[in-house]
Amino acid sequence: MPRYLTLIRVDEKNPPAEGITPELQERMGALMEEMTKAGVMLDTGGLAPTSEGTRVTWSGGKLSYTDGPFTETKEVIGGYSLVQAKDKAEAIEWTKRFLHTHEDFWTVTAEVREIVGG
Repeated sequence: MPRYLTLIRVDEKNPPAEGITPELQERMGALMEEMTKAGVMLDTGGLAPTSEGTRVTWSGGKLSYTDGPFTETKEVIGGYSLVQAKDKAEAIEWTKRFLHTHEDFWTVTAEVREIVGG
């Protein structure tokens, strides 16, 4: 069965003032539990802010390092999920359900990509 990585993109510089509400946490938790019981969810997690990250670049035969925050980046990956689904359509359906757990004041984008090989 194919695996899909869903990258959750958020605007790190302009998070909603309301933040992550207890109701949102509850809805997300219920969905993650349902996905786990259905055998779809393999892993999920949120990511620390870019201010705590480091970019490592290989260019011209040399490595360079840039500590966050990454000022040129507006939209960043704030979390991910790794799911096993029968096809891309099913992976997208689960992603849509995840996005629907958010209140209207959120702007969240999810990118669903199949993992190749392995």
